[in-house]
Amino acid sequence: MKNYLLAVFFFLSFFNLTAQTEQFDSTVYNPHDYFLQNFNPPPGNSYRSADGKPGPLYWQNSASYLIHATLDEKDTSVKGDVLINYSNNSPNKLDFVWLQLDQNIFSPASRAAAASPVTGDVLGVLGLNNGGYRIAAVTITQGDKSYSVQPIITDTRMQIRLNKPVMPNGDKVAIKINYSFTVPINGAGRFGILYDKKGGVYEIAQWYPRMCVYDDVEGWNTLPYMGLGEFYCDYGNYEYFITVPSEMIVYGSGDLQNPGEVLTPEEIKRLSIAASSDRSIPIISADEVGKPSIRPKSNGTLTWHFKMNNTRDIAWAASKALVWDAAKINLPSGRKALAMSAYPTESIGDTAWSRSTEYLKNSIEIYSKNFFEYPWDVAVSMGGAIGGMEYPGIIFNEYHETRGRLWFLIAHEIGHNWFPMIVGSNERKYMWQDEGFNTYINYYATELFNKGEYVNDSSFFKDDFFASRDYNLFMHYRDPLMVFSDAMDINQHYQFYGKTAYGLNLLRTVIVGKDRFDYAFRQYTGSWSFKHPTPYDFFHSINNAAGEDLNWFWKEWFFTTWKLDQAVTGLKYVDNDPAKGALITIENKGKMILPVILEIFQSDGKTAVIQLPVDVWMRDGIWTFKYASTHKIEKLVLDPDHLLPDINRANNVWTGSK
Repeated sequence: MKNYLLAVFFFLSFFNLTAQTEQFDSTVYNPHDYFLQNFNPPPGNSYRSADGKPGPLYWQNSASYLIHATLDEKDTSVKGDVLINYSNNSPNKLDFVWLQLDQNIFSPASRAAAASPVTGDVLGVLGLNNGGYRIAAVTITQGDKSYSVQPIITDTRMQIRLNKPVMPNGDKVAIKINYSFTVPINGAGRFGILYDKKGGVYEIAQWYPRMCVYDDVEGWNTLPYMGLGEFYCDYGNYEYFITVPSEMIVYGSGDLQNPGEVLTPEEIKRLSIAASSDRSIPIISADEVGKPSIRPKSNGTLTWHFKMNNTRDIAWAASKALVWDAAKINLPSGRKALAMSAYPTESIGDTAWSRSTEYLKNSIEIYSKNFFEYPWDVAVSMGGAIGGMEYPGIIFNEYHETRGRLWFLIAHEIGHNWFPMIVGSNERKYMWQDEGFNTYINYYATELFNKGEYVNDSSFFKDDFFASRDYNLFMHYRDPLMVFSDAMDINQHYQFYGKTAYGLNLLRTVIVGKDRFDYAFRQYTGSWSFKHPTPYDFFHSINNAAGEDLNWFWKEWFFTTWKLDQAVTGLKYVDNDPAKGALITIENKGKMILPVILEIFQSDGKTAVIQLPVDVWMRDGIWTFKYASTHKIEKLVLDPDHLLPDINRANNVWTGSK
């Protein structure tokens, strides 16, 4: 009898499981996609804790740089040398080191050139016959011994094989490289030259060989630079010297060390006034641009000396053709910093670049108050040919932009000083972890700036770039966010921005709540400042600080292209009496799940909005719940404020006629 009952039990269990499987297979939604233990971030370890913070043995290597470079306008080249002091803080010995040679993307033989689509050179890496680094010499110093090496150069990477290993736990090696390269007019949208009517505007970046990151996740990170995926860099201290024609002004990351040698007494005086002013102060006015009186000497060259500490990169710009103004930045700790803008005279205007410093100052103050205090002393907004690009302490922005587009552009590019300049994620692999986070805080800042001056400005909210905010675009893209940056369809990569920002806003406003999410996001930002978080560190951090298991969300939003389609499918009354309550049936017709927001309209004029947690979808894609109605229900509307990315709103409304 016992065996017979067991047989019946197993038969019924199998029949029930088969029936459930058939049911799930006959619909798009399957709860087993979420509510099985088949997706979890990697477990914590001594380097990266399960609560999303750096572990007790977390380490990262450091690289400090001493650079001398000269800009030659005759052949538009940069020539120089870099001395890198590299510290191996890992527990492993290093027999070789890898460096990034980003300029080699402009070589005709580069991988980026080979991978450029036949339909067009979107990134501007083709046709540069003299592009790339020219490496003249590489010298290694270990201890008191120095020797020359022949590096192994492969596309945008350079390997140096050492005579003896760099030992673990703090051993050091010094690498000196003599190099030069020709500055392209369009440096893949990252840097380049604007030939203005009053002189060239040189915006220079990726301008020195720099270390690849060696970390606890992958060892050496040697993905080639292909143009779309950006950068992954170690932190260190920078000291650099830029020699340019004497009529030029150099604007650089960090603090100018020799103002008395390269600026006039009047300019130094004006900068001092600006350092105490909340309004923009002209350092070089429009009618002074190009005049000999604004330079300490009229011929030859001048060398500009800058320093910037605890940063992952630096960039600079040089021109004789720019208006220059500045103002004070007020930081939460009471510390002051300086916001500066430099731009062509044709960019002047109250709806244009004359407000650049105001935008820069306010962006930094908002981000510092709400996320993490800006750690450096100077920030520069450059107006030139580059549509928008970010570096620590300096941003390159399109000089024709005006109004809300200019505000958002400046807020976006300087926002990158938080993600990934302070929170040092791997842009080469995970573009969403910097572009998306940054876009999220940009919308946050837009709501706060000048009482929402640009919240409804159609000049940027309806532009193609920002249209990615509209889920109808990114919910139909073919690639998940966790695709490597350079593997994303180049015409759809803005979903890294929009879909990520939209998802974070869903967490904040619908799924977790503003207070808990804001706290968790600040915890993540603070815990990983000047460190290297992975996506999984972010997932762990938000899960723990918000107190919510969001693995279902991380899976669907970042690893899939699943779509949301919620529907109202039925309504009945208990005992056919509206006064006894209503039984409302909803259905999840898509693969994606999210909480349910339902507005209920009764015949007596009473309305109510209820929210059901995502847990209603744990067992099935159909859910019926009781609502304490008192009168007949005339209408049901799912997601009445369109907060969710529902791709089919035709089934979101139920009326009594159904």
